[in-house]
Amino acid sequence: MSHYLDRQCTFAILVASQLLFLVYYSFGGLQNITSFFSWTGQPIWDYTKTHDVYTNLSLIQQPPSGADGLPNCPKKSPYLVGPLSIQFDLVPPFAVIEARNPLVQAGGLYSPPNCVPQYRTAIIVPHRNRETHLRHFLYYLHPFLQRQQLQYGIYIIHQAGNQTFNRAKLLNVGVKEALRDEEWDCLFLHDIDLIPENDHNLYVCDSENPKHVSIAMNKFGYRLPYKTYFGGVSAVTPEQYLQMNGFPNEYWGWGGEDDDIATRLHLAGMKISRPALSLGRYKMIKHKLDKGNEENPKRFDLLFRTRRSWRQDGMNSLTYVTLSRQRLPLFTNITADIGPGPSATGSTQRGPLAQSAKGQEAGASRALGGT
Repeated sequence: MSHYLDRQCTFAILVASQLLFLVYYSFGGLQNITSFFSWTGQPIWDYTKTHDVYTNLSLIQQPPSGADGLPNCPKKSPYLVGPLSIQFDLVPPFAVIEARNPLVQAGGLYSPPNCVPQYRTAIIVPHRNRETHLRHFLYYLHPFLQRQQLQYGIYIIHQAGNQTFNRAKLLNVGVKEALRDEEWDCLFLHDIDLIPENDHNLYVCDSENPKHVSIAMNKFGYRLPYKTYFGGVSAVTPEQYLQMNGFPNEYWGWGGEDDDIATRLHLAGMKISRPALSLGRYKMIKHKLDKGNEENPKRFDLLFRTRRSWRQDGMNSLTYVTLSRQRLPLFTNITADIGPGPSATGSTQRGPLAQSAKGQEAGASRALGGT
């Protein structure tokens, strides 16, 4: 009888160990397992109890005149409120957003008036034909960032012309242009249709590794779709961005560039850092796939070549023409001619865009709140 029980126990232990190994392998290690189930020591947030995104903003005041030097901002801001109420029913006008954010300076630049910030973050957003999304984005992100007591700037990188959209190349342009203004500590590469749902999700970088921030989108049922996913919102230091040579420039149309950058950072000797699932929550503004941003039929071929091409295609091969650089009340608008995209036959279109894009650039400026 005892031998029978021993055999049963041995079999059970063997099966259990195999199951544990499968779970460990599937989730990519212990860190990802704990992150997946939010066993991180951070609170499990209750998203049935939300706050208005402008809560506590009126508490941020200028110091009294004649006061001595400002103190350093604390690492954890006292103005944070946690889960936020995000609604897209009404589209706020630019004038309303500007009125509700009186401390934001021209160009969408902000620095805390009552303390010296510990972090400087640039928000870089690729853009074309998304004015409604832009207004939602600015309405929510400005108060979100101010409560974190960051020094920040919002850069909208507008692709001129009617060529196929190239998100990856626009991000490269945005990084280069933002670093002309300031020695930013952190670069947030941000899709315009994603709004953070918790202001404890700090817009600061991980000093060791690139950080994937939007790990729990409502689009995916607030779960990470796959282990190497790096899309939506990510954060890198300028040094990390250059170490992986930025984004590739050849991804015209939707898809592939986020998987490419995930491969690049691993090839550059880095890993993906992530917040807890309960913290990195984002709500996506519903929309259809844009005209001019159809699925990229070449994305799988490009991904197959990433290991060979990543050192040659990126920030070190970036070419573009800046058509305008405007410091608008709520953001810096950079309109760029990023060159010819693929034609309908798959070949590269010839000729510069700069001249033909001038008229469209002026129209886009008016639509984005410029003059």
